[in-house]
Amino acid sequence: MSAEGGGRVFVEVTGEDLDINKYVELVADPGAGAISTFSGVTRNNFQGNSVVKLDYEAYVPMAVKKLQELAHQMQSKWSVCKVAIAHRTGTVLVGEPSVIIAVSSAHRRESLEAVHWAIDELKATVPIWKKEYFEDGSTWKENEESRRLLEQPRQTPAAAVV
Repeated sequence: MSAEGGGRVFVEVTGEDLDINKYVELVADPGAGAISTFSGVTRNNFQGNSVVKLDYEAYVPMAVKKLQELAHQMQSKWSVCKVAIAHRTGTVLVGEPSVIIAVSSAHRRESLEAVHWAIDELKATVPIWKKEYFEDGSTWKENEESRRLLEQPRQTPAAAVV
């Protein structure tokens, strides 16, 4: 786990089970009248396919850095007290959480808006990839950042004149 900002930001990418109560406790603050959370849980179906499990892989150092950036952006955009973001790696079974975001603030609007923004940004920018296992096969699902990189034209290296 990475804690910074005087204990105001907690992020982690872990192979361990996620317990939402842990992250709620991490963001508890005497000045907070609201704690908002998002828990992304593996569902049993996707686009008509029966889901068996998900496997997550991450480039952990960069994922932690991007999660820290998201947390700091949340603090800049909204008046929030504390932020905790956690994402699982490895196998996540149906019914288990793969991502938890917890935010405390003096009033509910700030924490609710921050959580909503954060999950969209996380899915679009953090280098974590998901393989979905169905009863009849599997497929990798890329995040928005990966998709953008793949769509960019390949750059030809500049030639060096010697």
